Amino acid sequence: MLLGAGTPAVMYASRVPVSRIALDSEATAQFQVEPMIAAARLLADAQVDVIVWNGTAGSWLGVDHDQALVAAIEKETGIRATTSTLALLDACRAFGVTRLGLAVPYTTDVTERIVARYAEHGVDCVRTASLGLTENTDFATAPAQRVRQLIEQAGSGDVHAVAVVCTNVYGAPHVVDVENQLGIPVFDSVAATLWHALRLGGTSGVINGWGQLLATGTLRMRFQHALENLLSATGAHRTTFRIDLPEHGMHVDLTAGEAVAPGVRSIRRDSSLDQRRLNTVQWLEQHRRPLVQPHFRADPTPPDALITVYGVNAQMLAPIERGRKLIGWLSVHSLSEREWSEADQNALTEATRQVHEALDGS
Repeated sequence: MLLGAGTPAVMYASRVPVSRIALDSEATAQFQVEPMIAAARLLADAQVDVIVWNGTAGSWLGVDHDQALVAAIEKETGIRATTSTLALLDACRAFGVTRLGLAVPYTTDVTERIVARYAEHGVDCVRTASLGLTENTDFATAPAQRVRQLIEQAGSGDVHAVAVVCTNVYGAPHVVDVENQLGIPVFDSVAATLWHALRLGGTSGVINGWGQLLATGTLRMRFQHALENLLSATGAHRTTFRIDLPEHGMHVDLTAGEAVAPGVRSIRRDSSLDQRRLNTVQWLEQHRRPLVQPHFRADPTPPDALITVYGVNAQMLAPIERGRKLIGWLSVHSLSEREWSEADQNALTEATRQVHEALDGS
């Protein structure tokens, strides 16, 4: 539940009673704020960096419940806090997941409530797999092979990732194998909570050998922050980042991050073009400076698909160089022709700085 200060990191735990998961008033009463505040006070005595509610109740009670809990803990202790549900949703944000496979031990009604709650935050649980259990102790004793099958079932079909939503199911030992099998990230609730706690505690949060989230999630989230800041600063319609980092499973033909304005079509999972052969990218390779295009009536011309499929009519690109190699670039898209102001170009420069800062810390 809690990550303590020091190197290596130290974890302390306090408990609140949770014995049964259901939607009735008796079951939901287990997640009242007061007992959790009492547990948090005990943890605060250890002078820790982060306090975490290592539970997924917010997945069916609603994110508002967890945000209120976090606010109460932080007010009471003065220590940063988070929850497993907030961590899982941030994992989806870092990896651009909008189509999620849901693996849970719960009954159908609880599972359906989770689907509804996640949809409120832009994550559609398009495939679900559940064990139909209610007792907390039964979650922990589910056979390993059955848990593996549950994750595989949730990950079949057109999903961007799978989430194991329950911190009392032993999902983490299966993550690497299932990721290799399915070719998509698997977010285990406990691993996601640890990842989020490390980030809040100011560490790199990189742990290899336990799946993509713990290995690359922090780097991806730093890219995402840069893109969201750039979108806001420019008022553009879309920002993207492409990079060749094979050791982190990233390559330029698929975006490593994207931020889009409401109603704008995502380009994130379109890998149909050989990006290195594009006229605009070859221009970046030659000139190694930002390309600012208020329109596309002059060379270098972008690919036709950018205009005809995604409706882009103006853009800025900024190269990312490491060791004299062009390893990636930032893009800012506008659906209409526009003059990019000095402030817009300064925002692109700042985003470039943020990307380099993220790479320096990876």
